[in-house]
Amino acid sequence: MKKTQLYDTHLTCNAKMVSFHGYEMPLQYDSIINEHHCVRKNAGLFDISHMGRFEVSGNRAFPFIQQVITNDAGLLADKQVLYTPICNERGGIIDDILVYKRHEKHFMLVGNCSNAEKDLSWLQKQAANYQPLEIRDLTDRVSLIALQGPQSTHMLEVALKTKFDSIKRFSFDDYVWDGTRITISRTGYTGEDGFEIFVDSGQVVKLWDLLIEKNAQHGLRPVGLGARDTLRLEACLLLYGNDMDETITPLETTIGWTVKFNKGNFIGRESLLNQKTRGIDRKLVGFEMIDRGIPRHGYPVFKGSEMIGKVTSGSFSPSTNKNIGLCLIQSQYAKIGEEFQIQIRDNMYNARIVKTPFYKRE
Repeated sequence: MKKTQLYDTHLTCNAKMVSFHGYEMPLQYDSIINEHHCVRKNAGLFDISHMGRFEVSGNRAFPFIQQVITNDAGLLADKQVLYTPICNERGGIIDDILVYKRHEKHFMLVGNCSNAEKDLSWLQKQAANYQPLEIRDLTDRVSLIALQGPQSTHMLEVALKTKFDSIKRFSFDDYVWDGTRITISRTGYTGEDGFEIFVDSGQVVKLWDLLIEKNAQHGLRPVGLGARDTLRLEACLLLYGNDMDETITPLETTIGWTVKFNKGNFIGRESLLNQKTRGIDRKLVGFEMIDRGIPRHGYPVFKGSEMIGKVTSGSFSPSTNKNIGLCLIQSQYAKIGEEFQIQIRDNMYNARIVKTPFYKRE
């Protein structure tokens, strides 16, 4: 099992550790619900160093990026960030990633830890047509932590004694802290405002401790994977392996907007265009339970006696006090207000499609 540089710190904070795609990661320190509310009302600190991080550089870096992603990197100014899937030739989602553009010859990609090896292999394969191009795996050299919540800007400024209001949503910049360069971005996976900090792995424990020490009195707490999942689901942010995979296309999910057909050619374009022209047979939708019951990944969805799909993600929602979820179902039923049944063990429970996100910050 792999461990991040913060492993011992998590143990010191009495974290409950779990196996997560080859890493030992903190599931929770306190209760998941308490950690969830801490992020919604104040701020939480996450170790996300398990995520894959790759640097792409070279004279043909920009056309390479354009070829492997469905979104349009041409929309990016320097030091901006783009959310996008990477698709295979059939339009199936290999991973969903963030693209950081330093300039047209230098990008950084952040993907899911479950796909890190697959992503690197895929990128290296596609790079053969764009040489000279260098793809470097930064995952072990550079650690990554996330500060998320409405008080995150204040807490970051208190700890690092610098103003960060110049970092707009989906942008980033470089700073010097304690003699080392750090990169700070403003994206997030919780539905709240927040920042990600890329720091040399040898300095991450010191930075983590500083953030906690300077903001403990303001309510900053470490937060684990459990609350990270409930937070992202409330915000209708998709989880790879649950809500999407290589058998599902972006057009079938809530991220169809990331497919930019007018940018020119990219891997999967022909298949996705054919699917769009032919019509989408199934769609990912959000629902809330009418009956008491918590939906989970893989539970069958029925309309009468017909199975019309499956739950992809589901949980109790601490912010709305409802049981919510996402499901991939036949498109003919995928409209707001439609009711169906979810099989939970041997019983059927009623649910209703609702507008997403389930939670939206003010």
